[in-house]
Amino acid sequence: MQLGPPIKRRKPSLTPMIDVVFLLLVFFMLASRFGQDVVIDLPIGSGAAETPYAGPPRLVEVRPEEIRLNGVPVGEEALADALAPLTEKPGDTIILRPAGGADLQRIVTLMEQLNGAGYTSLVLVGSAAEQGEGGQ
Repeated sequence: MQLGPPIKRRKPSLTPMIDVVFLLLVFFMLASRFGQDVVIDLPIGSGAAETPYAGPPRLVEVRPEEIRLNGVPVGEEALADALAPLTEKPGDTIILRPAGGADLQRIVTLMEQLNGAGYTSLVLVGSAAEQGEGGQ
């Protein structure tokens, strides 16, 4: 038995939900950081250099467990001092070659240390074994 006219049910309003979603979107856009913190200017060794390589060899091999300068193990902190007798000026080319399993963060940290010590021309090359694997 009905006592009065039937009551129409109202559809729920989506406006408050849209407002909340919009506010969350604005919050996360303002709280996020876009872009990169640090950009490293790094010429990649391609065999065609602008200026020819001159002077004694300066090959820094970055391995997971050690760093080698021209095949001789060197401490990470002592690398800049060990490079000093091999360079005439800070712009001399230093070749960095990561060995299998070398951590990228370790290479970047080493490059920042060398830049901090005044060495401005760093070239990153791949090992011969890695280049051979990529071509097959």
